[in-house]
Amino acid sequence: MNIPFKFKPGPSAIKASLSIHIIFITLYITVFRNFSLIHLGYFALTSIIVSLVIENFLIIEKRKEEQKTSEIIILKDQANYRREFLGNVSHELKTPLFLIQGYILTLIEGAMKDKKVRNKYLNRTAKGVDRIISIVKDLDLITQFESGIKTVEKSNFNIYELIDTVYDLMEFESEKNNTELRISSEKNKSVMVYADKERILQVLTNLVVNSIKYGKQYGYTEIVVNEYDKQRIIVKVIDNGEGIDEEHLPRLFERFYRIDKNRSRKKGGSGLGLSIVKHIVEAHNEQIFVKSKVGIGTEFSFTLLKP
Repeated sequence: MNIPFKFKPGPSAIKASLSIHIIFITLYITVFRNFSLIHLGYFALTSIIVSLVIENFLIIEKRKEEQKTSEIIILKDQANYRREFLGNVSHELKTPLFLIQGYILTLIEGAMKDKKVRNKYLNRTAKGVDRIISIVKDLDLITQFESGIKTVEKSNFNIYELIDTVYDLMEFESEKNNTELRISSEKNKSVMVYADKERILQVLTNLVVNSIKYGKQYGYTEIVVNEYDKQRIIVKVIDNGEGIDEEHLPRLFERFYRIDKNRSRKKGGSGLGLSIVKHIVEAHNEQIFVKSKVGIGTEFSFTLLKP
């Protein structure tokens, strides 16, 4: 630990030093019965030196105490995060597992004979299995990014062509939710970026899915591409949906974090979409932003490097 030597002693050090020297002076006079100006000067000089040493000792101890306190706070935060994360994983997996168990037991106990009931329960069981697989795959992807196993393979591509692909994939979903998909650009405009095409497709898809899912009936989702600086562009996914309270914004990219847990689960998803988005953007050494107002809408944006 680097502690800069402090020349000016504080009140605590001076008091301690004076107390020590008063004891020494008293003992000296008592034993030798002789105390001159030279002795006084000597004790004054040593008093200053002792004060400085004590002061710096106090500073070091204070810094050590502050560091210990800071480490304890970090450890507590990490422990709380682990508990919350494990609780969320347990809850996310428990729901489909119990449903699957219920359907299978019902079939075993006799419902298998009814073809209509059997097909219905088997389809629901398959959906439950798909949900578990989706959660496990997303968790595995995040783990690979965090551990550095998963890397990005960059190439040059037109971001507007990728947006068109995403909108084609989301056409059915947007029609089902009566959401208009917009692109803010000139016709046949080309903006080239240098990134992992497959991963950025995943980022845009996740953001658009969220936008449609939590948008309002007959609302819109719009993607805007602007200059960010000389080396980068910024891609914005904007909607006029229900919006998000400011208190939730700092935690939106955490795994399994949900603003309204009951509502979110009804709308599906693994609860890992935004966390994956953040990991992919950060794997590109780029930035991601979010701003939102309740009742007005939400804007997610991220930067990408130009070729």
